[in-house]
Amino acid sequence: MYPKVKPALARAWRDLETVQFGVTPAHAVVLGPVDTATGALIDRIDGTRGMELLRTEGGAMGLSEGRVDGLVRGLAAAGLLDDATAGGPRAQAVRSRPGTLERLEPDLGSLSLVHREPGGDLRGVAARRGIRVQVRGSGRVGGVIAAVLAGAGVGRVEVLDGGRVEPADVAPGGMTPGSVGRLRAEAARSMVREAAPGRGPRAGESGGPEPGLALVVVAPRDGLQSWAPDPQSAADWVATGTPHLYAGVLEGTGLVGPLVLPGATACAGCMERDRVARDPAWPRMLVQWRSAHRRRAAAACDLGLAAAVAGLAAAHALSFLDGELPASTGARWEAALPTLHWQPTPVRAHPDCPCGADARAEPVGVAAAAGSDPPGGP
Repeated sequence: MYPKVKPALARAWRDLETVQFGVTPAHAVVLGPVDTATGALIDRIDGTRGMELLRTEGGAMGLSEGRVDGLVRGLAAAGLLDDATAGGPRAQAVRSRPGTLERLEPDLGSLSLVHREPGGDLRGVAARRGIRVQVRGSGRVGGVIAAVLAGAGVGRVEVLDGGRVEPADVAPGGMTPGSVGRLRAEAARSMVREAAPGRGPRAGESGGPEPGLALVVVAPRDGLQSWAPDPQSAADWVATGTPHLYAGVLEGTGLVGPLVLPGATACAGCMERDRVARDPAWPRMLVQWRSAHRRRAAAACDLGLAAAVAGLAAAHALSFLDGELPASTGARWEAALPTLHWQPTPVRAHPDCPCGADARAEPVGVAAAAGSDPPGGP
């Protein structure tokens, strides 16, 4: 074991005997009492020394072996310790790619806060490499989402979209001006490849079966399809149990969510049934809006708002792929120009929907989304 205090958390002394790791409340840890010798030893737990050398150096400072071992155990229990050799074979494979590690260093720091066990950051990156995600849409929102997911180390990011790239599709971090006129699917493949930190696994490369879709991100260029999704378009995902997340911009309003966990949280069918129950005129208006959007040349999609939606949606997607349920699970977050105040709206399962989510006594994610904002917002 080569223990290392996680560098992602800034360190400061609150007083002569108390040290705080981290600035923000979400991950900050206070440790004490810590004497001068123990504080000096903490500075040496940097991944370059094994336990024997740490015990020797601690002894030279007047610390017993038991005190040194106890300090290391305490740091580990507080989620403050990493191990330069931990993570298993898959993590070791990532270590053998220095170029990839340099690109993903900020992501590794973030993952080390979420996965508190030693080596959790590299295990998280290694797990992302084996994941397959599909993004439906390559416009100002979908293109950026796909690039962010690929850049964050997701090994297989597929983008589905038709037609050719138009000037209005171009966005920083997404489709480039040079891609205008190219087939969207072809341009998206190039964009994802350029964003990725190294080559991801190719189809059939491992010799095993094609990995199933871990997530579908629905971010169509027509924001109406995210605001009021067609249940038929999601029927296959619901039937196969494929999680899917909606995101988009419609008429100056950005939305992220809901993240649908088929059979556990409300689906597009639930949303449609609920809206019809509250507004009988909804089906009639929806037919007109969908027809109008097919004729409309360009949507009202502010670039700043699109970037915010894409970033938030990608972050929620990564949180889910890393094993956590983000705030968009069973809820939709909305922000409208010009104030851009993000607000959650619970999306509830409908008893008449065949998806079966209403059978759950407590819908996943709804209770958290309906209450106060989580620390740091959505």
